[in-house]
Parts: sequence; C-alpha cells; structure tokens
Amino acid sequence: MGKLYAIGEVLIDFVPLQKGLPLKDVISFEKAPGGAPANVAAAVAKYGGQSSMITKVGEDPFGDFLIEKLESSGVEIDRIRRTNEAKTGVAFVSLKEDGERDFSFYRHPSADLLLQEKEIDSKWFEQGDILHFCSVDLVESPIKQAHKKAINAVIDANGLVSFDPNVRLSLWDNPEACRSAIIEFIPHAHLVKISVEELEFITNKSKMDEAIQSIFIGNVKAVIYTKGAAGADLYIREYKYESIGYPVEVVDTTGAGDAFIGGVLYKLLEMRACPSTLEVILQENHAEILSFANGSGALTTTGRGAISSLPTKAAISELINV
Repeated sequence: MGKLYAIGEVLIDFVPLQKGLPLKDVISFEKAPGGAPANVAAAVAKYGGQSSMITKVGEDPFGDFLIEKLESSGVEIDRIRRTNEAKTGVAFVSLKEDGERDFSFYRHPSADLLLQEKEIDSKWFEQGDILHFCSVDLVESPIKQAHKKAINAVIDANGLVSFDPNVRLSLWDNPEACRSAIIEFIPHAHLVKISVEELEFITNKSKMDEAIQSIFIGNVKAVIYTKGAAGADLYIREYKYESIGYPVEVVDTTGAGDAFIGGVLYKLLEMRACPSTLEVILQENHAEILSFANGSGALTTTGRGAISSLPTKAAISELINV
C-alpha cells in the first residue's frame, strides 16, 4: 500500500462558536487545525493509510500546535519545514445557519508560501504513492515551484497525482489569476475533484457535461464532480457513475470536501492504484469508493472544524450500510 503525500497549506482555522452571524459580529472562536491538503492527509491517516504533509510553518506557537495535531492524527511530519521569515497562516471562518462558510485569510505571506523547490526531495516518492494538492498555494510564490517539482517526481515514480482546485478567490489578486493557475495545473493531475460551485468558473462553460469533458486534458483520467449533500458523480471519459449523499445534521461544513477526497484517495491506496490501473479500478469499484467518500464527507459536517471532526471507519460503515 502506497503513501499519500499532501503538499500545500496547513493553517489555523478560527471557527465561530455562533452561527448565522457575519464575521464582524462574531465574538468568540474555537481554534482548529486546518488547510485543505492537511485535512486530506489527516483523513487518510484516520482510515488507516500512511500519509505525509509537505509544507512549511512558522517558528511560532501556531506552528507548534499544527505539527502536534498532525502528528497526533497519524500524519508524518518529517517533511514539514520551519521558518522565522513568516508566521503560520490563519483563517477566520464565519458560519451561516446551514453550516456553510465564509473565510477571511491572513497571510502576507504565510510560512507555507515560502516552501522552496530545493526542499523537495524527488527520492521521497515511489510507485503506488499519491500526491494531492489544491490551488490555494498556487499563487506566485516559492511553493508554486515546489508543487511542480513534487508533481514531476511523483509522475516519474509512476505515482498518482490528485488535484482539488478548492477555489478561494479572496486569496488572489483577481479571479482570472486563480483560474489561470488552476488551468495550468489540471493537465498534470490524473484525478481532478471539482465542485458544483467551481465547475463553470474554472471551465468557462455553462453546460455541465461539456464543462466536465473539457477537464479531460493532459494526464487527466477521471473527474469527480461533487454536489454537496446530493452526493457526487464520477466521470471516466465516456462513462458516468452517480452516487447519493447521506442525510446528517450539519453543524459545520468545513473540511467536508477534504474528507470526501480523503476517503477516495484512501480507497485508491488500499486498492493499489497507479496511473495505468486507475480507470479500471474506478470502474470496477466506483460504488464502494463513492459511498465511503460520501459517508466520510457527510459525517465530518456533524462537528466543528475539519481534522477534529473526521469520522472513524466504523462510523462511516454504519452510516452507509443502514
């Protein structure tokens, strides 16, 4: 069984203790570990897989906290670098009544953006490994180049590359800069996860099927189109596999998409997927993979924060087998 490597941001989410208030009116927050790639790494570790985080944090108490939380979650931390040139990233989250979120990020820059290409060792990666990344750290910065080196190294090792754009427009100078970076990186991924809210923005196409098919460029072999509580659809070129979501009482949707793709990647590691076998494995096991991922995402919304709300495999099994 290979290892999941997640590269990108790890940060502090300050989650409000009051729902339904704009951020300016929230008076109290709960500190939680976050950052989409870190959430995915934690999910894979929670379900019994091996995972490692590739990032940089500040030499500050928040950096200490994140490293401790990731390590206690089972994520390997030996590829997390430290710096005194910037502080660990922070995001404040505002929760609507339905659990949906608004973010306010603080990074000018944050420490993760300073991870350098030379700090990536191509020898880390082996056949059967998976590299997962998002778009938040694809802004023009040292870590963008670190992403490119890691992606090329994984491909050279015959590993899989997974990309979840996870669009956060407030972190970009303008929407087109965000879109351009995502379009630049999509062809390097074998698996792309994209949400209802992101599809038209990224592809500039209003027709869903046409938009999905436009993502099949370069190395892309599969696209997972997530629909929140309604489940997700898996596309493998001309094939489409649908799945349903699971009804739960939603507290906080933070990390739900990360738990979903973490569930997918855990299953692909378990099934020893590689680029040449990915399509067949997804076709033959789509129901098992998607139901596990949907259960993972759903149960994560029943608590506050992302990593702290990840469910156990037993809880997922109980939910999806009812």
